[in-house]
This record gives sequence, structure tokens and C-alpha cells, in this order.
Amino acid sequence: MLDERTNTISASQAATALDTAEYDHAPLPTVDAHPLRIALLGYRSLPHGGGQGIYLRYLSKALVDAGHTVDVISGPPYPHLDERVKLIKLPSLDLFENGLGSLRWHHLRSASNIIEWTSKLTGGFAEPMTFGRRALKYLRKHGHNYDLIHDNQSLSYGMLDIQRLGIPLVTTVHHPITSDLRIALAAANNWKERLLVKRWHNFLNMQKKVVKELRHVVTVSDASREDIVEDFGLAKENVHLVYNGIDTDIFAPRPQITRKPLRLMATASADAPLKGVRYLLEAYASLLRQYPELELLLVSKLHEGGETDQLIDALNLREKITFVSNISTEQMVDYYAEATLAVVPSVYEGFGLPAGEAMACGVPVVSTTGGALPEVVGDAGVLVPVRDSKALAKAIAELLNNPQ
Repeated sequence: MLDERTNTISASQAATALDTAEYDHAPLPTVDAHPLRIALLGYRSLPHGGGQGIYLRYLSKALVDAGHTVDVISGPPYPHLDERVKLIKLPSLDLFENGLGSLRWHHLRSASNIIEWTSKLTGGFAEPMTFGRRALKYLRKHGHNYDLIHDNQSLSYGMLDIQRLGIPLVTTVHHPITSDLRIALAAANNWKERLLVKRWHNFLNMQKKVVKELRHVVTVSDASREDIVEDFGLAKENVHLVYNGIDTDIFAPRPQITRKPLRLMATASADAPLKGVRYLLEAYASLLRQYPELELLLVSKLHEGGETDQLIDALNLREKITFVSNISTEQMVDYYAEATLAVVPSVYEGFGLPAGEAMACGVPVVSTTGGALPEVVGDAGVLVPVRDSKALAKAIAELLNNPQ
């Protein structure tokens, strides 16, 4: 059930129409005599995996297509953007990728760097907060260049100060990270792991405080809106719904590519319990008894030696799975064209771009009911309960046996 509106609504109408409920169903706005100068903020914008970098890429492209001028202000990793969009880099220590050993003496000249390093040292994740500090510093100097600022879920203290600069600020909350926390805690094996999970998600305390003071909050699905209302304590009428769009000029069937007869495809932007890869692997292992030639293409980068990596060896799947990561959009669409089925095993999704992209490419989809996936898939795919590898395997087998 794809909504083909783009997120240009949230940007070009925010200054004048975000206070009305009509926003949810507004037509796609067009630029008249006053195109906007828009800054899109992203604390972490991984270009090939994870929804935030992809969201920024397509949102910024849609906005310039509509006639606006767009700058993306991002921390690392940086997004890949349309050539018409200017990328303004706000470097960080990027300890998530580089590790504690990357610290150098000159880094200590920055308070934000010190906050990042000490937080990482104690198991925390400070990037949303420190990005807000850096973005505030930049916008205090250059904010006069923009008519509108859009925060892509940093929900940092800096956003409150940016809001006080007097420039309209819109914030997209894809889903509350409280969902990630609950799922990670449920998957933890002991009290030590639970303690580490809680420490890493400590930035949620900041986000819960900040979001209550933001004037214009947007989310991407009704399921996510309900969770924001429940977990962040916002009034439903203050959370505006704008579904993600799918670029059907790019994500489209490619009949010139031969579809493989027994190829499953799944994507997992993070090696985390939220993505439900465990249940996909268990389902795949059971399906191999009936379909020994069945392939699995997994678009993901797993933690070496992590639980998912260990499970692959425990199920003797190492030689059966093809792993790819950091691929281009064109290559992704080619893989969809080759796939017999796309599988979305997530325990929770605030939207579920892989499901929408697969359907746009004409690939049958088996998905869980996690989060917003029923909204995205609707009756165009097969839905199964979350955390149920047997139901997942059964649904996949039924489609393999009845490809029409």
C-alpha cells in the first residue's frame, strides 16, 4: 500500500501549514514565486544502508526537483546526494566506526569530541547530542541563509537552541528508538548485556525531553505515530503523518533481467535484534531440507563474531548465503530483479523501505507484521507474525510452490 507522495510536503509547507491537521492529506506542493532555502540535518547518514541516509538522499532530491535550494548538513558517514544538493560536512570522531583508539591529542580541543569519547568509553552513544552541538554552532553563523531547517531524528538539545533562532524547524521521527531498546533488552542473554543495552540507549533520555518542546514533528507511518504518542507522550494531533515515497523511476521491474527460480533476498541495515535476521536464518535452514538449491542473498554487514555470525555457523549456512553490502541503488534494483521472493523479517519497522522497494520492483514479498509493515505491504504481500521462523518458512514455501 504505497503512498507515492514525496516528503516535500514536510519541507515546503512547514512554515505555514504544519499547525493544521489538513497537512496529512495535502496535495504535493509546487514552488511559486518564493522557492525555499532548506537545510536538512542528519547526524549519521550512511549512504548504502540504514534508512536515514537513504531518506536524506531522496528527500533532498525531491525538494530540488520541486525548485527549492537544499543543503544537507551531516555528520559521518556522509550521504550520497544529487549533484544539485550541497553537502556540508560536520566531522566527528565517528567512534562507532573508528573505535576508541582513533583519538588523537588535537581532538581534545573540542568539547564535543571529549563528550563523544568519554561516552563511548563508558558504553554510550553520544552522536545525536554532539551533532546537535556542531549543527547549532554552524547555524548560529549561517542560519540566515535558510528559510527552513529539517532535523532527521537527532532530537538533540541543540535542536531546541536552533528552534530559538527563529527559523522554522521541522523534525522527522522515523520511529521512537524506545522500540529498539525494548527489542534489544528482550534479546539480551544476561544482566550484563541488558546493562550495556540500557547504557548505549541512554541518549533516549535526551530525546524524550527534546521532542516534547519541538513545534513541528513529522513521522512516516501511523504505527510510528501511535508509538511516538505512547512512548514520548506527545498528543496525536501534534504528530503529523507523511508517508515515505518510493522513486518508481528507479525502483521498477526490469524484465530484461532473468529472475532466478530459487533466490530469496533480504536486507538488514543493522546487525541488530530489531531486524529479525535470526528468524530469517532459522526459516532458511528449515527450507533447505525441502529446497536444497534455495539461495539467500543477504544485503547486510554483520558484526564478525557477533550472535548472528555465530548463528550462521551453528546452522551450517556459511556456504549457502551470499552477503553483499555498500552496493549502489542500481545494483540493488538488479538484485531485486533476480530475486524469486523478498523477505522482510523485521521485529519492528517505523516504515519498511525494503518492503516498498521490493514491491515497486515487482518482487513478491513475505513480511512480518512488525510496526508499520502491514501499512506498507497491505494485501500486496504475505504477512506473518514477528519472531516466528516457522510461520516465515511456511509462507515462503507456499509462494515457492505457487509462484503465480
